[in-house]
Amino acid sequence: MKKSYSIISLFAGCGGLDLGFVGDFEFLGKKYSKRNFEIAWANDFDESACQTFKKYFKHDIVCADIASVLKGRDVSLFDRPMPKTTDIVLGGFPCQDFSHAGKRKGFEGRRGLLYQSMAEVIKRTKPLLFVAENVRGLLTMDGGGAIKTIVRDFMKLGYHVEYKLLTAADFGVPQTRQRVIIVGTRKDKLPPFAHPKPILDAKSWVTLGRAIGDLEKLKEGTAPNHYWSGAKKNKGQGNNLVSADKPGPTMRTEHHGNIEFHWNGKRRLSAREAARIQSFPDDFVFYPSTSAAYKQIGNAVPPVLGWHIATAVQKFLNKNLR
Repeated sequence: MKKSYSIISLFAGCGGLDLGFVGDFEFLGKKYSKRNFEIAWANDFDESACQTFKKYFKHDIVCADIASVLKGRDVSLFDRPMPKTTDIVLGGFPCQDFSHAGKRKGFEGRRGLLYQSMAEVIKRTKPLLFVAENVRGLLTMDGGGAIKTIVRDFMKLGYHVEYKLLTAADFGVPQTRQRVIIVGTRKDKLPPFAHPKPILDAKSWVTLGRAIGDLEKLKEGTAPNHYWSGAKKNKGQGNNLVSADKPGPTMRTEHHGNIEFHWNGKRRLSAREAARIQSFPDDFVFYPSTSAAYKQIGNAVPPVLGWHIATAVQKFLNKNLR
């Protein structure tokens, strides 16, 4: 059993999945303890997300296109090379091309092929285990063909591959977000992975009243990121009121200011409220603007869901690497 496992984090964004794996944070009065994972190298293309990641984790992140990094084109990155080996590769590869909410271009879209960059990193670094995350729409794209292609490509690298659709609310996140979690384990070292089981049922899901009720009457700007979009009500996504007695809907990335309205009907949800709905701790501050914060929050893996995945991974590795 290792004291800690090293991580290469791809498509890291602001670091939701990374925070889940590192642990040592609080959410709604509960402590999510430190896990045995350390970030060795991280990468993302979005400069605002990289700024947020650096400030929170106090850790460098290579802000560049992963395809360019892998081709060794960018001279400015030569002093920050990707490690040659690692224990874990994490990657919520961009999902807009697979999303029900997006244009569903799948493999025709450039972003739909970015999982191949993740596969190349796995091929080069031969981690013990990798975790990939994507939208529910991945399961129905091409009549189920997309997920089969991705699994097959990862299996060719010498990995058992197990995927499962997890609902964030089942793990204590105040949001009904569903995500496909794909876990690969090295065939020469490990058995197939068993995904974590839900800890809550629908009757005990965390409601928005409990999650963000204390922020309702807080003046704008009196807490970090507690600013909200002034976009007027119109037709389309994000113009519904959230309900205080249920978890929130999925926090989206591309809402162009059309984030859902607070249950009081007076304003839209603030970026801090969206961050709470995603289970980010209150000391996790998003830079440099409210619109950038909304986008980073919507793109992220909920840290509390990430923590439960990390906990299952840690137990699995400790048990099987003796």
